[in-house]
Amino acid sequence: MTTVTLPTAPPPPHSRDGAGRRLPLPGRYTVAPGRSLTELTAWYGPLPVLRRRVTLGEASLTVPEDAERPSFRYEFDDRRLSAVLTSEQVDEVHGRLQLTGDLDLNGVAFPVLMRLRVVERADDRLLVVGHARLPYRLLRRATGFRLPWRRPATRLRLLVAAEFS
Repeated sequence: MTTVTLPTAPPPPHSRDGAGRRLPLPGRYTVAPGRSLTELTAWYGPLPVLRRRVTLGEASLTVPEDAERPSFRYEFDDRRLSAVLTSEQVDEVHGRLQLTGDLDLNGVAFPVLMRLRVVERADDRLLVVGHARLPYRLLRRATGFRLPWRRPATRLRLLVAAEFS
């Protein structure tokens, strides 16, 4: 039996530089109209029972000079979902960005954990895709958010894809 050793490629530059290289250079970045996708999916057990696109009113990313505490802000402006998601902490976990923040819905802050995958990063641009899973019963009790009565749900998934530039 023969053993073949294949050459290995060096890791990409952003993986060698640590967590700060997952983000663009310090500054404030926004999402241009038409450069985002937001979707709300209601699940009942393993079955999706409702899937709708939600309008992303505004989104911003602020990277400070020290790159220690970047902040994300998503404003959903739709007749089905009018809310603001603000990050309190951004960490890098297993090569992805993890946002811990609050979803302000009907004046009530609901805790959210959103995981973002960095699809593309440049010095002045960041393309991310991420999702947050929300327990529907707790969300409904805390904020009063309700789906149509014909749509039973156990959890919601909020999917966000945005290009910050």
